[in-house]
Amino acid sequence: MSKFLIAGALALISGNAAAACPSIAGADAGGTYPHLFEKTEFESLHGCQMKFNANPDITALNSRIAGNPALPSLVQRLPQEPLVIAPYQTIGQYGGVLKGISKATEAGTSDLLSVRHVNLVRFSDDLSTVVPNVAKSWEWNSDFTVLKVNLRKGHKWSDGSPFTAEDIAFWYNNMLMDSNIIEKPKERFLSGGKAVKVDVLNKTTVQFTMNAPSPGFLDNFAQDYAQPFQPKHLLAQFHPDFNKDADKKAQELGFENGYELINFYYGQSDWKDIPTPLLKDKAASDRLVNAGLTAIMPTLESHVVIDESLEGRRLVANPYFFQVDTAGNQLPYINEIKEVFIGDEDIQTAKLIAGEVDYKAQAVNLPQTPVLLENKELGQYEIALRPTIAQTTFAFNLTDKDEEKRAVFNDINFRRAMSVAMNRKQINESAYFGLGTPMQYTGFDADTTPFITKKLQQSWTQFDPKMAAKLLDKAGVVDQDNDGLRDLPSGKKFELDIQYSTQGTPTELAEIVANNWTNAGIKTTIKEVTSDEYRNSQTANDLSVLSWVMGRPLSNIASNTETLVPPYGGFFDLRTGMLWSQYINTEGAEGIAPPATVAKMQKLAARFVTLKAGTPESNKLGLEIATRVVDDLFIIGTVKAVSPVYYSRALGNFEVPKTSSYEFYRMYPYLPTQWFLSK
Repeated sequence: MSKFLIAGALALISGNAAAACPSIAGADAGGTYPHLFEKTEFESLHGCQMKFNANPDITALNSRIAGNPALPSLVQRLPQEPLVIAPYQTIGQYGGVLKGISKATEAGTSDLLSVRHVNLVRFSDDLSTVVPNVAKSWEWNSDFTVLKVNLRKGHKWSDGSPFTAEDIAFWYNNMLMDSNIIEKPKERFLSGGKAVKVDVLNKTTVQFTMNAPSPGFLDNFAQDYAQPFQPKHLLAQFHPDFNKDADKKAQELGFENGYELINFYYGQSDWKDIPTPLLKDKAASDRLVNAGLTAIMPTLESHVVIDESLEGRRLVANPYFFQVDTAGNQLPYINEIKEVFIGDEDIQTAKLIAGEVDYKAQAVNLPQTPVLLENKELGQYEIALRPTIAQTTFAFNLTDKDEEKRAVFNDINFRRAMSVAMNRKQINESAYFGLGTPMQYTGFDADTTPFITKKLQQSWTQFDPKMAAKLLDKAGVVDQDNDGLRDLPSGKKFELDIQYSTQGTPTELAEIVANNWTNAGIKTTIKEVTSDEYRNSQTANDLSVLSWVMGRPLSNIASNTETLVPPYGGFFDLRTGMLWSQYINTEGAEGIAPPATVAKMQKLAARFVTLKAGTPESNKLGLEIATRVVDDLFIIGTVKAVSPVYYSRALGNFEVPKTSSYEFYRMYPYLPTQWFLSK
């Protein structure tokens, strides 16, 4: 018998079963996981019965969610098995508006997305232990080919509709695998390159059957921005697989067919921060509401979008959220989130200095730190410097539209030359105040991955202009007209333009690299653009030089190898070899055939995800993969540094993260639902 059941039995004998539960905070509360309990576990451990308390403002907040019905009692809104959170420091207080800044819709928004985000599981704040979240529990079979996930009884969407295993199966079978909704599913949601079999066993149990061992499949959801569930009760009525009148019903609402209406809600993307219907088409949103439908997709997240424009968005607490604190208070504590879109770094810095923001880490670059530290008393905030996982990297477009440039970029001598032409010591001192470490890009996070060697980290990182000159000569890039600058082999001028966004590349770093390459004889200019401009140009294969932050932890790559194969990342990453990717995806019908090393890496990556991370076999294969990444040098590293984390002194229960890291989805591991704003 477990210690929790024994404690519960003793409490029954002593007549204390209905005693009030203790309002516990801190990491040593005694649960299976730090800060985390299942309700029955908490009650048994303390011989008590939980009583639940609602946010006193929740009725008013719910009235602002267009289409939401009047609220039933809190007991009817919570799952029968809510997740119980022991706050980091203290039981919080309700109210307040969390203020944040993003660059634009879909640009720099992960700070605030990670605050409200939920998934089946998450990493605990040790960044290594997978713990329950939306899912109550899970079981793997012995060879990691069958995963059974158990949900919480009585869990509800933000509109009060039941959330069940059907919503997970609908997302996978009828959305992810329907090319009318998602053109092509991401590799991380497949097994052995093929669709996973997803079956509903009962209302609270869903089963994933893999095509090959996939031990990292669940871990992927612990750090992924995509959510493996969608509201079937809303979307199925417009899906032809479920409603023969789907198109007719959609047409009555002003849409061409059911798929168009589904995509109006969902946006043809697993990235959940696409513009909502409120921003896409207000008139269409109003028609949905007038027809008794919601203008915003129901969510399981802690906060629900109620308003959105090109200037920002507003969210309110989800009245059906599934978490409570140890005192029985429904989370989140914070009533609202106000997110404003500001692309200009100087204006963003001014607002941070003035204390007009409660939390910010993404796109706060280290060069901003001195002025932020200097003014923290004025703005009543703190700055913490935390290690990064990713580093700013550069790459050349291996399938450039200019065929002569493409041929040069594909010469390993050229890529090695441009790597040793970089003065990383200067980058570290000027852009990172000497707080970073010059380092080559190895695919895996070098600091936390056991098999990454010092030799790999230091490969082609020395500043050696003479070696760069010899390698450029080997690549046929020489000065043919004696003007002091190197030309393409044909004799044409060879100039590079680095278009960069400060979300991925500090200006100081871009300036140094451009100067280094110009000194090596390749005239290089820079131009700052918005994140959206950069990503769209990169995806359209319009850039010759790519620059963004890259590098991921072992747990991340063990469940998702997309940064190892063309185009070496998704829309939000650095991408090169777009036409290689097209060739692979069309089985040679379109695009450009990649070199043999790409096929070899594909085989290694496919094998890697079948192995459990951390085992000797996995580590051996991981080293082979990292060695190939460095040998190919398709992506060139610069300096791995620290990054600022900004937070208001009024933000209670805030835990400074171990890393300033998108790769673990920012604040997601650190229980932001238990943050509160002190008055």
